[in-house]
Amino acid sequence: MITISSPEAMFELGKSIGSRLRVGDLLVLNGPLGAGKTLLTQGIGDALGISGITSPTFVISKIHKSKIPLIHVDAYRLIQSENPIFSLDDLDLDSEREDAITVVEWGGELAARLSDERLEIFIDRTNETREVTAVGHGERWADFSL
Repeated sequence: MITISSPEAMFELGKSIGSRLRVGDLLVLNGPLGAGKTLLTQGIGDALGISGITSPTFVISKIHKSKIPLIHVDAYRLIQSENPIFSLDDLDLDSEREDAITVVEWGGELAARLSDERLEIFIDRTNETREVTAVGHGERWADFSL
């Protein structure tokens, strides 16, 4: 666990994580509203040479083109939806994920179905600072630390 004390530090953490990612990686970001999930994703994007990342809350999923594309998903509206027919599975991420890096905000258990190999990042914002914890699943993430 690490403590993040500013928006700039969250962005820098994203850059650090982004510099260690490779094609096919899946990251699942969990935390309350305003925790810094999108800011972390912006840092990841910066490490990949991508700018202009905003929360895809209303479009649900956005693909940012780059040498390594970044698929940015905000599953908040899916988990809050009263329509059980539409889910994360309907986004057809499997067909795109193998050639990109995928970051899913609010993914939780939904995103866990996408891959046994994933990095889950938990952001706790009980006060002005953020406590960030990473939990790796699968061989790819066995030795990962923030």
